[in-house]
Amino acid sequence: MRLQQYMARCGVASRRASEAIILEGRVQVNSQVVTELGTKVAPGDVVLVDGKEIHLEETKRYVLLNKPQGYVCSLADEKDRPVAADLLKETYSERLYNVGRLDMFSSGLIIFTNDGDFAARLSHPSAELEKEYIVDTSTSLPRGLAEDFMKGIRIDNVFYRCKQAVELNSHRMRIVLVEGKNREIRRVFEDRQVGIRSLMRIRIGSVGVGELQFGQFRELTAQEVKTLLSLCHNEGKKFKSASFQEY
Repeated sequence: MRLQQYMARCGVASRRASEAIILEGRVQVNSQVVTELGTKVAPGDVVLVDGKEIHLEETKRYVLLNKPQGYVCSLADEKDRPVAADLLKETYSERLYNVGRLDMFSSGLIIFTNDGDFAARLSHPSAELEKEYIVDTSTSLPRGLAEDFMKGIRIDNVFYRCKQAVELNSHRMRIVLVEGKNREIRRVFEDRQVGIRSLMRIRIGSVGVGELQFGQFRELTAQEVKTLLSLCHNEGKKFKSASFQEY
């Protein structure tokens, strides 16, 4: 098994994030620092990440969190800001990492898992998995913004287009995205000089926020996991893993 795949199955991080950890020289195999991505791991090998031995996890976890504002989506933060994963630590002993991201000032749904293959499938751009957001603004929405966003808007040579945008009232819009470009919603609204008061992700694929309050979480059912995978357009295809960007 390739080292990055082994790390993902141990719940260290997704395969792509594990590759970065390897390149940073933070991994040892049988007491030797390894920085080659093609390294293979055999039964009986001892693998350490940041000096701690890792093991394959038998129980796969799929946890849906309603992230509050003020939390960052990373396993650790160099600025000592609150980390979303910490909300799960008292309940789960496994190392869970987020599938995709929400920026610090956004709230809403994010999935945590220790299943690297599941994370890679959902987070790859070819999945085209729908993500739905509610945006509340501090200023009135300009006429035509929803229609322009659906047709496509080019900002600094980057083309942004949502699948659906509906103006719910003069200060609220519902937006559905399928492509994860970095901070897409915020950049489009900033370009039109619209201040965002709150941005919340309320749906990922077939999974909605339901009764989850901010800071609350629950495990996805087996059927929900299966349905999420079935909605990914890359089902059954080979690809390299990638991460959702922040919105």
